[in-house]
Amino acid sequence: MSAETGPGPLALVGSGEYLPEMLEVEASLIKGRAPRYVQLATAAFNDGPTVVEHWHQLGAAQAERIGVEALAVPVGTRNDANNADMAALIDGAGLIYLSGGDPHYLANTLRDTLVWAAIERSWRSGAALAGCSAGAMAIGSWIPSIRHPLNAATAGLGLLPRLGILPHFDAFAARVPDIVARFVLPDESATSIYGIDELTALVGGPSEWTVKGHASVWHLTSKGRHEFRVGERVTTPA
Repeated sequence: MSAETGPGPLALVGSGEYLPEMLEVEASLIKGRAPRYVQLATAAFNDGPTVVEHWHQLGAAQAERIGVEALAVPVGTRNDANNADMAALIDGAGLIYLSGGDPHYLANTLRDTLVWAAIERSWRSGAALAGCSAGAMAIGSWIPSIRHPLNAATAGLGLLPRLGILPHFDAFAARVPDIVARFVLPDESATSIYGIDELTALVGGPSEWTVKGHASVWHLTSKGRHEFRVGERVTTPA
């Protein structure tokens, strides 16, 4: 879909935002769009300013490798997210990227704010939108409590209202291989869950995707997992 005729592409990334290993994916998202790479490290806000600045620097370096302008939008709180000047910085983006950290904080900070409205408006007007780890989880409808799986899940931002994402899935499944089926999965009739391995992305959307990157994507159900490898197509609920 072109940048002029409707929503831009989406990327749900398991890990590796701004790293050279994901350069090809990020460059393909912004290709043919405005050379303005807008980056939000909101999910890392509670980790402190040093961590946030680290994400800003990584993003700037990736933008330089691609050959586009980097713009870090410093949204750390709901007051920031409801600031009209912050929201205006989203306009004109070719690619908007929500990087990693705490997905619950990210969703609760952006939900029903001017900045999120600007992000969604820009995407629907043709900008690409990517989320890595926490960012990928927040774009969907369901954010589980990974560290405390018996705790209630948080609602995502709902851009993909029937989709839930588990990033870092290869590392996660290696640590706790049975936790998904036992505790984490929601009602499968309402939400489809996909695990995305590290340095791997689902690209396309909102219902037709391609696996890109270096590993696999997994459709998770109470009956088990189905693997999709790099280059394979994935269809999720519309």
